[in-house]
Amino acid sequence: MSTNPEHSRRTPGKGAPSEPASRPPTALSDRAGMRQVADRAGVAMSSVSRVLSGHPDVSAAMRSRVMAAVEELGYEPNMLAQMLRKGATQTIGFVVGDISNPLLAQIALGAEVALRAAGYAMLLTNSVNDPNLDATHIRLLQQRRVDGLLLSVSDETNAQTIEALSAAPTPSVLIDRDLRTPTAESAVLSDHAAGITQAVEHLVGLGHRRIALIAGSPHVRPTRERINALEEAIEAHPDVHAQVRPGAFTEGHGSAATRELLDGRRPPTAIIAGGNQILVGVLGELAVRGVRIPADISLITCDDVPLAKFFTPTLAMISRDPYEMGSEAARLLLARFGGADPGFTTLPTSFIGGRSCAAPSRTAPPALGE
Repeated sequence: MSTNPEHSRRTPGKGAPSEPASRPPTALSDRAGMRQVADRAGVAMSSVSRVLSGHPDVSAAMRSRVMAAVEELGYEPNMLAQMLRKGATQTIGFVVGDISNPLLAQIALGAEVALRAAGYAMLLTNSVNDPNLDATHIRLLQQRRVDGLLLSVSDETNAQTIEALSAAPTPSVLIDRDLRTPTAESAVLSDHAAGITQAVEHLVGLGHRRIALIAGSPHVRPTRERINALEEAIEAHPDVHAQVRPGAFTEGHGSAATRELLDGRRPPTAIIAGGNQILVGVLGELAVRGVRIPADISLITCDDVPLAKFFTPTLAMISRDPYEMGSEAARLLLARFGGADPGFTTLPTSFIGGRSCAAPSRTAPPALGE
């Protein structure tokens, strides 16, 4: 008989208490596995697998026993093993140009809620309006083996972005973007022309003849569509003059463009702010100059602003539903997983009048310091 103390500790004596047959896990290294669940439920491991995978050929009694054991043991399925078996990660990558933009935040929320309901997680990357980061993030998400991509990139013309997306093996959905890639991509788009046209007609009807559009980046679809719609809308009104200032979807551009327009020889009597971040800059510059809305200048904004309902006077706006855009983008991507061909959806925009628009003043907006 061995007298080795190590051996004695490993092999309890005749009267030593034995370990319980099963017990709930207390630490990460002590997590229950499928074997423990099967033992607790008194069934085969194959039965546990069928229950957890949702197999239809399982009795109600069997399902109840297995799920009771799962709850008692705190069992968590091995997601990595499931991914390897299915060849899918159940994750979606979302490349966003600027998540600080409230519009894009709402789009991301709509997508995430729809994807989560379908059993997918969403990984979001923020490119801070750097086109090269868009491409980097596409490649990074592919390395993470995402099942698909949602894309609201900051520059549709960037060669690196187009190359990275063209090389991606997974299906993608463009969100109000138009990338010229060799592969067909699904897309959810906004009908910017409808809202801009309605807004222009409203201003012309009030008597405005000098209308300015402070637009965002010309390298993305919304800006191009809004500029084209404005130019087409005024063709029916030869006496109406349009001034367009593209630049960036930033407060700084909104402020600088407003300053330039108001300091010009023929300042506009109405401004359309082409984005909620641009609007902040426009409002700031008007406030500095003491320009009154709408007594001195009429103002329309593109896209809803969360605090717009508290703004006085009420803001006229070209409205769309960003949450629905995200939700629809997720639906188009999930459809691709089911074998559907690339799809396209165009969601509406509409003009909502407000008291920030009125007939033009007989005097031009005052210059800074007047």
